[in-house]
Amino acid sequence: MATFDFNFKLLIEAEDLVPYLGNEKIRIVDMSRSSVYAQLHIPHAIHLKPNLLVRQEENALGLLPEEDGLKALIEYLNISPDHHVVAYDDEGGAWAGRLIWNLHCLGFYNTSLLNGGIHAWLGAGLPTSADVESFENVSNLVQFNLDETYRIQYDELLEKVNNKEIQVWDCRTEDEYTGIRLAARRGGHIPGAIHFEWSTALNRENHLKLHPLQNTQQRLEQLGFNLNEPVVVYCQSHHRSGLAYILGRLLGWEIQAYDGAWSEWGNRLASPIITGESPS
Repeated sequence: MATFDFNFKLLIEAEDLVPYLGNEKIRIVDMSRSSVYAQLHIPHAIHLKPNLLVRQEENALGLLPEEDGLKALIEYLNISPDHHVVAYDDEGGAWAGRLIWNLHCLGFYNTSLLNGGIHAWLGAGLPTSADVESFENVSNLVQFNLDETYRIQYDELLEKVNNKEIQVWDCRTEDEYTGIRLAARRGGHIPGAIHFEWSTALNRENHLKLHPLQNTQQRLEQLGFNLNEPVVVYCQSHHRSGLAYILGRLLGWEIQAYDGAWSEWGNRLASPIITGESPS
């Protein structure tokens, strides 16, 4: 049973983290580009490269790693059940959100996204470091406990799409959604998918922090989403949809991520596909 008492929510502000810098039970994880991390990062943050979060197959680029890969992630992060992970990046939260999704899938939920990431941290004038942090090895590492509550795989999604039983949120660019830009053997979108690009939720005038959640909810509902019904989110490789997953959780939405994503759906020649604008 976890004994931490940080009382962090899923989304925290830079100022919320400051009093806990250096706390041995806080694991701050930086998913910025390596060049950014080397220059500056939040004090005591460790750097994590995206390739530790994904498993690649011929037709899918961003699959959840298998058990060995997830155990390797736990070991790299060096976390016990008593730790709390605070994730951030330099792009508004997509990779950080993907990390949090991975951790949720392996049964670890003591997680927070730092709103705005390093941009918000710098915008608040908070201290940075260029030191590479090292920690003593944790003796009671988190135990692997696969939880697929927040994940959906191809066959199940295909059945639900064919039966029109699920809402689907495509958070790629409009050109990817319509099929103008090809990033797999075929372009387009999953039938019935509604387009809302992930970065639309970010306020570029305010250090890439999220727009107020009520504004994002209103926009999603205007597009035709029902937040009282389950939704599946996807992008090209479940990178950008990492932030969409966090948004869904923050909005209290029953959300699953399709980690096979368009790289799998668009490369499978039997997948039903729609090109052009949504019928709605």
